[in-house]
Amino acid sequence: MTDQVVHSAVQPFSARAALPWAVGLCVYAMLLVAGPRLLADPDSYSHIEVGRWIIAHGALPASDPFSFSMRGAPWITFEWLSEVIYAGIYALAGWPGVVAIAAAAVALAFGLFTSFLLRELSPTLTLLMVVAAVVLLAPHMLARPHVFVLPVMVTWAAALVRCMDRAGPPPYWALPLLVLWTNLHGSVVLALGLIGPAVLEALLREARSEWPRVLLRWLPFTALAVAASCLTPHGPEPLLMPLTTLGLGSALAWIAEWRPQDFSHIGGFELLLLGSIFALSRGITLPVVRALVVIGLLHFALAQIRNADLLAMLAPLYLAAPLGRKFGGPAEDDAAVASRGLNLAGLGVLIAMSGVALARDVRPAPSVAPQAAIAKADLAKAGPVLNDYSFGGYLIFSGIPTFIDGRGELYGGPFINRYNRALALVDLVDFLKLLDEYEIGATLLAPSTPAVAMLDRLPAWQRVYSDDVAVVHKRRDTPQK
Repeated sequence: MTDQVVHSAVQPFSARAALPWAVGLCVYAMLLVAGPRLLADPDSYSHIEVGRWIIAHGALPASDPFSFSMRGAPWITFEWLSEVIYAGIYALAGWPGVVAIAAAAVALAFGLFTSFLLRELSPTLTLLMVVAAVVLLAPHMLARPHVFVLPVMVTWAAALVRCMDRAGPPPYWALPLLVLWTNLHGSVVLALGLIGPAVLEALLREARSEWPRVLLRWLPFTALAVAASCLTPHGPEPLLMPLTTLGLGSALAWIAEWRPQDFSHIGGFELLLLGSIFALSRGITLPVVRALVVIGLLHFALAQIRNADLLAMLAPLYLAAPLGRKFGGPAEDDAAVASRGLNLAGLGVLIAMSGVALARDVRPAPSVAPQAAIAKADLAKAGPVLNDYSFGGYLIFSGIPTFIDGRGELYGGPFINRYNRALALVDLVDFLKLLDEYEIGATLLAPSTPAVAMLDRLPAWQRVYSDDVAVVHKRRDTPQK
């Protein structure tokens, strides 16, 4: 047997080929260990319940069936596919299953992210990018619909960046990703926005006389991308979802994830930002389009905490090729294609980890699940309940109509502002008016809410239950069950 045959039959182990598996499995293990952390958001409850509703009715809601303050108002869910997935997984495997599938989506995104970066960067620089992305994304690693979109978003962006790096044709093969994206989450307009930099860089690469040809090359792809983004039960409405959210205006300031970055104390975002500024001071230059993309992503991340996700997972893809040219990319003879044996080994570890995870007893954080308060105060029979914003998801899950919950697009800015000003006692008169206007029979509020102390002093109300999670007041004229 010749040496050539031997070398072709036995492929050497490649660290670069194993790195995406290693990163994905490490992220998966980390999230499984921190299982309850993924369930620390009240919307995890409501998304499961919406999915249950869709499965039970065999249709999507056209009006609000979950609150009493907006019951019957027009409302549609843009995340229906994610909600059906969560509801189905919860029915099969409970909370451990919800944690496992959310963790798997994040891990897949990071595995793909690593694989795409390795096309242009050395393993060391790739790992630095991965660590930075994990730090930025960590606060938003939650069992909510957006995690299902992460691997889709990374793949779509990487396909467009590949065209920019190689001056290639539009990636028509990636168009089906948009159909999936638009039904999983209401952020598909971002996918369309990412086409712009690819077109602009293609134009700047050519002489002005060639611009019509470039535009004609990308126009059919863009049109098909828009069409694919409209393939939902609601037609093109998901494209308007970001405008609806931004239309909440000043009410966004009451929602933690929509607030600007907080630099009052040192955090991971600030450290990474300062480190990036230092790196640029060392002589790193970027092509103008890449610089504009990174500046745009940085603006979004500074304006709203939740948009740090975009900076984490997209900016490195646009930076990879320029950084690879500056610091050196992968060696030409170092293959990054995983062998069949490596894939089988990685899959085996993934299955084993999932089995262990599904056997654990994982439950959501008590801070968003006032289970004891609802049971001991018998809130299911107390009449309309004025609830804390963070308890809305659990109330929906428990079948109790909410006053407010995480569906900001349903309630609108004026309603959210009024609610928060009233409970913060910024407008005491309106708080008292609100109790009577909605015929509130009980309140379920966090202990730190200013309105709790006021209710303790109102003669028409009495505290009937309290613990570290929630305080319940009922009207004195409300029959005790």
